[in-house]
Amino acid sequence: MSDHILELTSENFDEKVIKSSMPVLIDFWAEWCGPCKQLMPTIDKIAQDYKGKVTVGKVNVDNERDIAAQYNVRGIPNLIIFNAGEPQEQLVGNVPEKQITDILNNFI
Repeated sequence: MSDHILELTSENFDEKVIKSSMPVLIDFWAEWCGPCKQLMPTIDKIAQDYKGKVTVGKVNVDNERDIAAQYNVRGIPNLIIFNAGEPQEQLVGNVPEKQITDILNNFI
């Protein structure tokens, strides 16, 4: 995982996402998920390009089932953009970078 991407767990989710002063892009993923692996370079690039403007984190759905269930994550990869502690937008699948950044730009 990139230095620019947080590993989000039930222990740090409230602090890093709900209480964040910046928008947060969360990638819900799993090790065995092919499309998740295909999306990783895009998420890494966004994390670098938006450093200081957007927090980027990943939630492993196998390890953090409670978080995934709380936000109705049924298919992965699943991206949820939080702003002011609330989920604002959700994208499912290996979506293009421009589609993600167009939404992020609405919150910064």
